[in-house]
Amino acid sequence: MSFPKNDLRVGYTTRNLSLQANTNHTLRLKGLADVEKVRAIVRRNLEDLGGILPWSAERGFRLFRIGQSFIPFASHPLFPYRWPEEHGEEIQRLGDLARKLGIRLSMHPGQFISPASPEAEVRERSLAELRYSARVLDLLGAPDGVIVLHVGGAYGDREAAIGRLYESLAPEEGVLRYLAFENDERIWSARQTFEAAERLGAPTVLDSFHHALNPDGLSLLEALALALPTWGRRSPTSRPKVHLSSQAPKKRPGAHDARVRPEDAETLLRALSELPEAARTDVMVEAKDSELAALGVLESVRSVGELRRA
Repeated sequence: MSFPKNDLRVGYTTRNLSLQANTNHTLRLKGLADVEKVRAIVRRNLEDLGGILPWSAERGFRLFRIGQSFIPFASHPLFPYRWPEEHGEEIQRLGDLARKLGIRLSMHPGQFISPASPEAEVRERSLAELRYSARVLDLLGAPDGVIVLHVGGAYGDREAAIGRLYESLAPEEGVLRYLAFENDERIWSARQTFEAAERLGAPTVLDSFHHALNPDGLSLLEALALALPTWGRRSPTSRPKVHLSSQAPKKRPGAHDARVRPEDAETLLRALSELPEAARTDVMVEAKDSELAALGVLESVRSVGELRRA
């Protein structure tokens, strides 16, 4: 298993257990009434990101996913102040740091964000959350940033859902510049996600764990061969992203384990090694143990070639 030129990069999500740092500190909705508490939580998220970035870069990580509650309830009408004005300068400073360290940033709105919903209210709330995510990436100055989104439900009519997805998102240029769609373990396979994303000219993130649960007749190699070239829809130099995780024992299918099993990492890396265009892929580790799990994947990547340290 080898790459002609291994430029794979690895990252992890939202928190760092070694530092006891987290970019996803939040509060209850009713807590928005306490403006100083909100400010304190936002400042804590910003400070923790400021610690996570250099720690990660020193250990060879080049990706990090910011928690969706980076600015908790920012898209809610009750949010009590203009957060871009108040925190924008510090967010820009963090973006400068990420670029200096060569770390690509992303966000991942949750499962209830569904621009394809048949309910207009759900679609509007979803768009508000996506606009918030795009605003964060704008302030960070992250042109290679990514908002990863699941298509959502099929609502009994897959084509109608894709139509609503297109109608909701096509006018949202500020969101689309960052948006990428991820396959899920039950409803939208890699093939179906590719078709939905294609309508919007958006790339697809291939989640190897979800694909194993919902393959839709495609091998992992075939699914990667379908997904990776879609990043050219963004720009010729845009790096593809994939997700890597393992099934948690004795949990529902699709629940993430604390660590990534070596055989799951090897399966993905072996498939990537068979695709010349995969040598520049970014691998996001989704695991409960966060950077501790990702360190193991980083070693697996290094074992198949020299990992670039930009």
